[in-house]
Amino acid sequence: MRLLLALLLPFTVFFTIGKPFQGFFCLLLQITLIGWIPAAIWAVYTLSNWRTDQKLRKYQ
Repeated sequence: MRLLLALLLPFTVFFTIGKPFQGFFCLLLQITLIGWIPAAIWAVYTLSNWRTDQKLRKYQ
C-alpha cells in the first residue's frame, strides 16, 4: 500500500512514516511536473530504508 502511495503521491509516504518536514519538502518538489519523478524515487528509497530499520529493530 505504501509503495503505491510512494509512486502516486510521494509526499504522503513521509507523513505516514513520521517524517513531516521531509514530507513538506517532497510536496514542494512534487508540485512541479519535472520534480515528480525525483520525489517518487526519493519516497521509494526512504520507504525501503524505513522497512529495513523496522526489521532490524524487530530482531534486536
